[in-house]
Amino acid sequence: MVLGIESSCDETAVALVRGDRTILAQRIASQDEAHRPFGGVVPELAARAHADRLAPMVEAVLQEAGVALSDVDAVAGTAGPGLIGGVMVGLVTAKALAFAAGKPLIAVNHLEGHALSPRLADASLQFPYLLLLVSGGHCQLLGVEGVGRYRRLATTIDDAVGEAFDKSAKLLGLGFPGGPALERAAKAGNSARFVLPRPLLGSDEPHFSFAGLKSAVLRARAALAEPTEQDIADLAAGFQQAATDCLVDRTARAIDTFPEGTALVVAGGVAANQAIRGALADLAAANGLPFVAPPQWLCTDNGAMIAWAGLERFAAGDVDDLSAPARPRWPLDPAAEAVRGAGVKA
Repeated sequence: MVLGIESSCDETAVALVRGDRTILAQRIASQDEAHRPFGGVVPELAARAHADRLAPMVEAVLQEAGVALSDVDAVAGTAGPGLIGGVMVGLVTAKALAFAAGKPLIAVNHLEGHALSPRLADASLQFPYLLLLVSGGHCQLLGVEGVGRYRRLATTIDDAVGEAFDKSAKLLGLGFPGGPALERAAKAGNSARFVLPRPLLGSDEPHFSFAGLKSAVLRARAALAEPTEQDIADLAAGFQQAATDCLVDRTARAIDTFPEGTALVVAGGVAANQAIRGALADLAAANGLPFVAPPQWLCTDNGAMIAWAGLERFAAGDVDDLSAPARPRWPLDPAAEAVRGAGVKA
């Protein structure tokens, strides 16, 4: 039984998860209202909110589960990557709880939380599998060979797809958070009306690129003097379709380069997008692979995925001491070669 704490961006989350995949209790506190006036996450505000909320949320989770802190087997906390202020708040809280209770600490890579979350949702999912990890800060294809064993097959050379969704939504005046708002607008749109680029589609290069697509949305929006609601919906639909086409094309290439993958898996906040999930399910079926996607709530940042990653590491005998650092960047595959553009950070 592991207590998990997540605070890498703008969700404060705590969960208690048992080794049989039972989520005994969880809390997730959104900060959307605090950041909405700024059109994006303000790191200082996010860190302060984590500091205010974490202690009462931990208390509420333990109370709901009917256990004491002394009953848990370990405490897991996100140690990066993410907004460093928020990461520090959550990790220090996890360290304090582990020290006070005399329990092991597990410093979890936030990306590993996403990467292993499908195994929390689906007990039949076995290693190795091909993972498309798509979020506001990351867009990667990974061969997941085991706990702590990740082979990066592709990354983005500029923007993550989630960032492109959010920025495009802001350009279209759709509000915050941008990704879900753009998806809602796209449902009423004609995706074929605007001709938008598909960067690197069909390329021998394995990576992703979304900066050019985002710029094309900016130009198309600027060409509309007084856009109607339908104009915005059509642009949203066009962007979503272009982004989906790029994700599917790059993932199809990765299926060929990682033939040992037993399933196609998607995780991360953008994995909640229904159009993208549907297109990836079709791709998996066309290649004779099972398709695994966590429930939508498990795609976005949450404490259960951190607790589960902690459980997987705890079972493997992998724990950390109290000197574990908070990291703004923490690649899952440190041995992967740097790529051009912003991909050097991945």
